[in-house]
Amino acid sequence: MQKALSNSRVLSAFKSAARPASTCPYASNPDQIKSKYDVVIVGAGHNGLVTANYLAKFAKRKLNICVLERRHVIGGAAVTEELYPGFHFSRASYLLSLFRPVIIKDLDLMRHGMLKFHFRNPSSYTPISLGDPQYTSQSRSLTLGPDATFNREQLSKFSQKDAVNYEKYEHWIGKICDVLEPMIDLPPPSAKEFAKMGLYEKLKYMRGYIKDVSALKFYANNFEDIYRLFTEPAANILDEWFESDVLKASLATDSVIGAMLSPYSSGSGYVLLHHIIGGVDGQKGVWAYVEGGMGAISNCLARNAKSFGDQIDIFVEQDVKRIEVMDGKDQTKVVKGVTLANGKFVEADYVLSNCTPEVTFNRLLGEYEFEKSENDELSNFFKRIRNINYESGTMKINLAVKSLPNFVADPNRSDGKPMPHHQTTIHLNCENMKLIDDAYNDAKFRKIASQKPVIEMVIPSSLDPTISPKGSHVILLFCQYFNKTNDEREKEKYVKLVMDSIEAYAPGFKDSILFKDVLTPADLESVFGLTGGNIFHGALPLDQLFINRP
Repeated sequence: MQKALSNSRVLSAFKSAARPASTCPYASNPDQIKSKYDVVIVGAGHNGLVTANYLAKFAKRKLNICVLERRHVIGGAAVTEELYPGFHFSRASYLLSLFRPVIIKDLDLMRHGMLKFHFRNPSSYTPISLGDPQYTSQSRSLTLGPDATFNREQLSKFSQKDAVNYEKYEHWIGKICDVLEPMIDLPPPSAKEFAKMGLYEKLKYMRGYIKDVSALKFYANNFEDIYRLFTEPAANILDEWFESDVLKASLATDSVIGAMLSPYSSGSGYVLLHHIIGGVDGQKGVWAYVEGGMGAISNCLARNAKSFGDQIDIFVEQDVKRIEVMDGKDQTKVVKGVTLANGKFVEADYVLSNCTPEVTFNRLLGEYEFEKSENDELSNFFKRIRNINYESGTMKINLAVKSLPNFVADPNRSDGKPMPHHQTTIHLNCENMKLIDDAYNDAKFRKIASQKPVIEMVIPSSLDPTISPKGSHVILLFCQYFNKTNDEREKEKYVKLVMDSIEAYAPGFKDSILFKDVLTPADLESVFGLTGGNIFHGALPLDQLFINRP
């Protein structure tokens, strides 16, 4: 009891000494906000910072740019926060893969020396619980990584067929990713604009999405596979490739992470594809730790912004209350700036938003009631925006611990140093497909928290010594499926379900915890502006992707 009280006192003293504005070295003094800018960007998340940098570097004329952030730190979900003395948490996003290489190249971000990546080998670990029929003295866990020989050895414990097929599967889905990946760097195609074009313009337009003859041939020869990945349940595809439940379930976690889906839900195949289409530093399909946490990405972007001199002003603790518009020509509306929560008006020729469509269009522009506009195109756009699905069952828990989890399946070394599996993404309650599906059904249909939640655990301090004191560790938990609540008692029930699950795989885990930061879907929305707690700015069903975006 005295130990817990001591930790509480330390944390209380630490919080009372917090210095919100000064925690961001790249922020300007709010007294220096000008009355007029060429461009105002709402939100200093990584997307907003990327936008500011591109405008400063590539605009045809010099622009004065203002970035306004509601929180006391920049980065949005790509942020590092010291919530407990000496422990630095990637509080929301926690692994790097989908940050586009072209951005790093275009902005020459590596020149600042701020981005160091820790690659994980192995990269995936699924311990098997004692009661699972797959558990034997020889097959207590499944560990996978970039080494094909290692993977075959691991998989042969469960299925010789899977040991052979896994490399074929990776080649198959990797080829599809190679062809689809360039589309990520393009704006989504507009069916409405396409319909207005002549034949030559249509061919030219399509060329932007199908770069060459080889890509065209690939689409023609693999259309069925691509269509199935976009529309079918991931379980269908994995069942056709593999027979061992632990392998299918380990891979299926990528089909549900951040989504209110089961591997048996239509469209989960695309979520699986979405999570393996990226890469880091030229290595395709990998997820890496960023040294210093995910905030290093945002800080690097902010430092780069400062390299443009006085072109970009970044301000924290500046909450935008409204985007202001005025009447233009022919029943159009023209933006005139933003009004802050403190009443200050900042004029701008252009306003760009780093926020979700819900926040941008329904809150910051909500009072204009554009749904009722006599301009049909404007009215229909806002009606579609209002119908966007943000469903999510995500809870993020950030932990400071005094020792590494000691898994029954693979006990720790006597010296307490990290073992290979500690650097991986650790999948708990994920050794068979039924566990994942049951967790989803609890939340979706029974309207209760998942009784055995799907847990993705990472321990970035196993590779990055800069984020925790020596011998102690930062553990980040991404958990599903939980309903949106602000009730503290419900949150504690959620946390207990997660901790009890981990304790079953790694006895003594609870006793190692020094501090915890719990973010339910409601917290992810209130703290980071992620509507519904959805990490994608909206769910990823096919009816909200590609030509179906509003």
